[in-house]
Amino acid sequence: MKIAFLGPQASFTQLTASQLFPEGELLPQSSILDCFLAVKNNLVEKAVVPLENSIEGTVSMTLDYLYNTEEICIEAEAVLPIAHQLMIHPQNDNEDVIEKIYSHPQALAQSFLFLNKNYKDVVLQDFASTSAAAKKVAETPDRKLAAIANNFAAKLYGLKIIYTNIQDKEENHTRFIVISRTPDFLKVDLQKATEKTSLLVTLPEDYAGGLHQVLSVFAWRKLNLSKIESRTLKTGLGNYFFFINIDGPYQEVLIKNSFEELESLGVQVKSLGHYPEYSLKG
Repeated sequence: MKIAFLGPQASFTQLTASQLFPEGELLPQSSILDCFLAVKNNLVEKAVVPLENSIEGTVSMTLDYLYNTEEICIEAEAVLPIAHQLMIHPQNDNEDVIEKIYSHPQALAQSFLFLNKNYKDVVLQDFASTSAAAKKVAETPDRKLAAIANNFAAKLYGLKIIYTNIQDKEENHTRFIVISRTPDFLKVDLQKATEKTSLLVTLPEDYAGGLHQVLSVFAWRKLNLSKIESRTLKTGLGNYFFFINIDGPYQEVLIKNSFEELESLGVQVKSLGHYPEYSLKG
């Protein structure tokens, strides 16, 4: 089975994909859009992309492509704990002397307190990804460089970890989704945390009480909404669609009837499927 993931090699997305599909052929993609297009054009069966980080929030591009890409469903969600390690080239015989620290801007931001305390005068440089930063350090053994990346990257590029778990907050997790063209319920040999149903809702126009009407459809049926988030339609200020999660096992009659009631109100509903959420190891 071919599985696309947001690359490059040794990214947190690959770490997620490798746990969900240990026997799959994992194919790195340069962008989230490329992952969606690979699924849409039948180049792969599935793709793994990030949806939300507990510190940085929702990945807006993923929401946009879920809305704009036809025939795309969610098969599963996976939550990965994010742990950042500081690593250097093994030929660096003095780990206290570091010239530059490379990493993705989010990893640098998530490790700000550690870096400010221990490397306040060291130059921090943004990289496209944490794994690309690790690769740079591996390719430059003659300089006193360091990278912030994960254990997977350290192993792949043969780097030496000098500090572990340097992220400022322990509760740093990223939520990933598995997308495909079929509304399947992905079953894997991992711990299932919960189940959920996702949908995209677009109101016919902006009017007083419109969103309240939408929420009431679920409220009186006692369907628990674990997430509701607005995202701009890019058609003008004040025009949004809403990403909604219904938590819990699939209740066919209640959910089907809620969709029908929304459509009777002129609301556009796109179901993304019912799927499990799995807990992963970092």
